[in-house]
Amino acid sequence: MGESERYSEYKLPKKRLTLGNDGNALVALFALNVIFFLLLITIQVVYFFFQSNEAAFNAQILPYFEMPAQLTKLSERPWTILIYMFSHSGVMHVLSNMLWLWAFGYILQELAGNKKIIPIYIYGGLAGALAFCLAYYLIPPLHPFIGSASLMGGNAATMAVAVATTSIAPKYRFFKNLNGGIPIWVLTLVYVLIDIAGVASLGAAFSLSHLFGGLAGFVFIYLLRHKIDGSVWMNNVYDWFINLYNPNKPAPKNRIKETVFYNASGRKPFNKTSNITQQRVDEILDKINQEGYQFLTAEEKDILKRASED
Repeated sequence: MGESERYSEYKLPKKRLTLGNDGNALVALFALNVIFFLLLITIQVVYFFFQSNEAAFNAQILPYFEMPAQLTKLSERPWTILIYMFSHSGVMHVLSNMLWLWAFGYILQELAGNKKIIPIYIYGGLAGALAFCLAYYLIPPLHPFIGSASLMGGNAATMAVAVATTSIAPKYRFFKNLNGGIPIWVLTLVYVLIDIAGVASLGAAFSLSHLFGGLAGFVFIYLLRHKIDGSVWMNNVYDWFINLYNPNKPAPKNRIKETVFYNASGRKPFNKTSNITQQRVDEILDKINQEGYQFLTAEEKDILKRASED
């Protein structure tokens, strides 16, 4: 039984994240990609305003956003290993990536939780960067071009989101009114073929980069099914940084009672039966949206089950 099927069986209204919600990770990814794209466009317009040609822009500005394949150059611009996956060189480039990101990211957000999307996106981008560099060092015909090769765009990261979504819910269907719907794996296959065909003329390194991004998405879900969540440390670092100078940061939870009275002898002295309130149900649904069903406690799952029966 898939993660989505586990909690969809409870006849409860889902609290969906919308574009206006604070902390919507999918919207944050969109914003980052659009901001970097607009920044590049603005700089390019300024260059043209001062009558600088496109070659000057490509030589003086793009290297700060592109990830070079050569490790010596990468050591001089280490930030590009992250920046490149949010930077795009053209309108069609950013538009196509954002459309595919929305198509798969929205489903992933509903099934796995809000806090999984950005880590999967970043893992896919890092895997793509690694594959791109290795290709130029390990494939002999590519080695002569290593000094001028660079990678730019969120293709590998978006591919990770697409494959992760397909891995977590391979039976998910679009347009269910049309003869039972279209399986998500068909859409993923179409996306992979279009993406690989689009970069085929650029060389094997780009194709490998995107495929390794997809592999990162698959590995993330595989480990998640085995109770290894690769997003926890990343989200913890983000929360720590955000709350570093926040006077209203949440206080650490006091778990003394659970430690002393429930775990001291290895068993609980009595079974607790929680009261079901709408506020409590809403809190549990919010937790599913943010973290995913698999992180609910046994008590929270029981509350959902009893609420659906009532």
